[in-house]
Amino acid sequence: MKIDAHQHFWHYSPQDFTWITEDMSMIRRNFLPQDLLPELEKANYHGCVAIQAAQSEDETRFLLSEAEAHPFVKGVVGWVDLQSIQVDDRLAVFASSGRLVGVRHVVQSEPDDQFMLRPTFLNGIKLLEKYNLAYDILIHPKHLPVAVQFVKKNPNQRFVLDHLAKPYIKDNLLEPWSSHLHALATYDNVYCKLSGLVTEADWYNWAPEDFIPYLEVALDAFGTNRLMVGSDWPVCTLAANYEEVMQIVEDYVSDLSTNEQARILGLNAVDFYRLK
Repeated sequence: MKIDAHQHFWHYSPQDFTWITEDMSMIRRNFLPQDLLPELEKANYHGCVAIQAAQSEDETRFLLSEAEAHPFVKGVVGWVDLQSIQVDDRLAVFASSGRLVGVRHVVQSEPDDQFMLRPTFLNGIKLLEKYNLAYDILIHPKHLPVAVQFVKKNPNQRFVLDHLAKPYIKDNLLEPWSSHLHALATYDNVYCKLSGLVTEADWYNWAPEDFIPYLEVALDAFGTNRLMVGSDWPVCTLAANYEEVMQIVEDYVSDLSTNEQARILGLNAVDFYRLK
């Protein structure tokens, strides 16, 4: 089973999606399961995990309803206010759907670089295990040392790093990102998504070989049992079409064993998110 471990659906509104800037105007529209399904089928993927893109419970409810209506949406990583005094109750409500597999907060946009270490945020994180929920870490390279401290405080929680922490591919920089990524990978409860790469490159002039050094670092750090492919659709369409994005990873892993390829292209996502 091949699974796209990272993509988005949304009903676009300027108020909810302020991060979609003018240079991203081509994705200022609705993107729904019926738009993704032909892309999945063409690329021979059997399902996907829908990830939050707006920080509201309304969007979490929307994603859960779409997963209910479309069986190929195997799970939802939604948003819940992990700093709320009501977080336990809110997690209980959403987890009861049976389709919520994880939670994410857009830490990369927080003005406080130490946000993940806030006691109120850590309190919410510590409740996720109770509801069998994973946590997606969305950060920039500068946050990786903080992420190491964050993960160290939560040894039993399942974490996955989104987009390799968005390395500086356009600038062809590996350090200190590579060293920090290796440090994070020493914690066995952390996985990593091979996703979001094309939008960290030159949108209009990238080549597949641009990503190889970053994929090599990720493979060396996490191995074949803790990596998973993700499209970051529709954000990826700013720089490439769906099939091109998935082909970058598929071509890179093509020299691995059949089992190792199967793990990166789907089975690791199934195991990590505990998909049905």
